[in-house]
Amino acid sequence: MALESLRAELEASESSIRRDLDILEKEGVVRRVYGGAVLVPALNGDEFDFNRLKALQGDEKNRIAKLAASLVRDGETVVLDGGSTVAGIARELVGRQLHVITNSLPIADELQESRTVELTLTGGYLDPRLRVMLGPFCERMLSSVRADVLIMGIGSISAAGLSNNNTLVVGSEQKMIEIANKVIIVTDHTKFGRGAMIPLAPLDVVDIVVSDRALADEYREILKAHGVELLQA
Repeated sequence: MALESLRAELEASESSIRRDLDILEKEGVVRRVYGGAVLVPALNGDEFDFNRLKALQGDEKNRIAKLAASLVRDGETVVLDGGSTVAGIARELVGRQLHVITNSLPIADELQESRTVELTLTGGYLDPRLRVMLGPFCERMLSSVRADVLIMGIGSISAAGLSNNNTLVVGSEQKMIEIANKVIIVTDHTKFGRGAMIPLAPLDVVDIVVSDRALADEYREILKAHGVELLQA
């Protein structure tokens, strides 16, 4: 990945790309070389593994989870998408008076013993790496309900909108967006400007983004231009 190519493709500044490449190198995702970076091969699809993702940006994710959980009001029906950051939010919601709909086994694990949270699982094909239920059965179930709020992570967020690299994940997330009155995206700053293969939705569908304080100014301006409220943990 040449630096010039990344700058053209992502429409991001050189300083922002260099900063994100430094972070990705520390996480073992890429190795910096002269003029750019190369991907570090993952073993057995580890780039999609829930346990690996859970370990990345741990402090930022914990702060984001606490802030995002504070936006949920008792009595609401909440859709919680899969992902390590959203699983942290589920942990913060234990003991609240809520109805939670989720396709995530880790989130179900967090909430299964709560006596105050009514928990509904979507069903569907179980992805063994992400530990989420996906596919037509999941989407059909989601189409049959309504929710006050959706909280979801994201593979990539940019001026072009939301995107991801898994077609089944994109299908379920599009349904989640359709059924929710409010959409909250939770993501650390490393997901901004990253390339992803499959468009998911325009930024206009998002009501709130909860991120960390390392987010570059250019992305704050992009969110503001699209009417998205930004909260930084």
